[in-house]
Amino acid sequence: MNKNTKTNLDRFDALTDDMIDTSDISPLTEKFFESAKWRMPKGKVALTVEVEPEVAQWFQAQGDHSQEFLAAALRIYAQSHKKG
Repeated sequence: MNKNTKTNLDRFDALTDDMIDTSDISPLTEKFFESAKWRMPKGKVALTVEVEPEVAQWFQAQGDHSQEFLAAALRIYAQSHKKG
C-alpha cells in the first residue's frame, strides 16, 4: 500500500483549464439536462469503531486526511459487498 506513484502529480497540479484539451468531449445537450438529477452530498455520521492498532496507525500515518481515507475504504468495501 505504500507504493509511490510514477505519475508526475505536480505537472497536473500546474495545469490550468485552458491547457487541458477537451476537444474529444461532446458538448452537453438539452436532452442531457432534461434527464439530469441534482444530487446533494449526504451529511456524515460520527461513528466509533474498534480496529487493530496497526490498522489505526497505518491510516493515521497517511496524514491530515486519514479519516477521509478510512471512510473511502469503508465505502469501497460496502459497495463491493452490496447485493443486487
